[in-house]
Amino acid sequence: MPSNPRVLSLLPSATEVLCAIGASELLVGRSHECDFPPSILDRPTLTRARALGTTSAEIDASVRTLLQSGAESLYAIDEEMIRALRPDVILTQSLCEVCSIDLKSVERLVESLPHKPQIISLNPMSVFDVFDDILRVGEAVDRHALAEAAMVKLRDEYWSAIDFVNPYVPGPEVLFLEWMDPIFVGGHWTPQLIETAGGRHALNLAGAKSRQVAPEDVLESMPSRIIIAPCGLSIDRIREELDVLTKTRWWPLLPAVLDSNPQNIVLVDGNQMFNRPGPRLVDAFRFLVGWLNNRQELIPKNFPFEVL
Repeated sequence: MPSNPRVLSLLPSATEVLCAIGASELLVGRSHECDFPPSILDRPTLTRARALGTTSAEIDASVRTLLQSGAESLYAIDEEMIRALRPDVILTQSLCEVCSIDLKSVERLVESLPHKPQIISLNPMSVFDVFDDILRVGEAVDRHALAEAAMVKLRDEYWSAIDFVNPYVPGPEVLFLEWMDPIFVGGHWTPQLIETAGGRHALNLAGAKSRQVAPEDVLESMPSRIIIAPCGLSIDRIREELDVLTKTRWWPLLPAVLDSNPQNIVLVDGNQMFNRPGPRLVDAFRFLVGWLNNRQELIPKNFPFEVL
């Protein structure tokens, strides 16, 4: 492996990890979803999403149809460009075939290359796995010390926020909507973050996949706080589709809505926060602690959220 390896990132969170450890100059290509930090937007784009529709319902239906049909991937990849870039390391994932290009597609591509780059697949299920992934990427690109320093800083920010959580007082039930139509609740690392921040998340377990639930399940959980952060959607896009929730018969019956406190329901940019298991997951956690425990000073500056 060369001392300055040429890196392709096909995963937004991996791109953020690479930049967080001070190795952005190694990035020679990225996925179409890799949009942070802005300094990497000049790198060639190597993937594109297949046309899936515009509304949440249309996208969900298209994804289900493609997956059931046995389609190789929901994403197309520019193989010719990758050959020309001659990467030494490719950062990817196998956690979710919907969120980003799948590992099997990347492995097939690598097999066809004249040289064989190292594949680093990041599949965190908790914030602690994210800390480990920072070290893994640092090792893969020969930036060990920088990766360790970045990890220690993020770990300190995480643990310092926990000091504001009272573990002896039952927290509010939180409904975390990772998709609006149909209703999916957060999984993987999200339940752990909510519970550690002082809330409860009855509709899913820490480490479990995001899952679809029925309105009856939501009503039974009696959430007094709601976070709407659909995967891949900006706040503007969320607002465009809020009617699919607010005009249902069950939405006005939720405790968070009945209480009429606007702070009970927030919209969070799902394209940037919570859904990306990278360094900014610590920002998302600090937001949770500040929001659930009325400690506004903990919410990171410019954190992308709005009250409903």
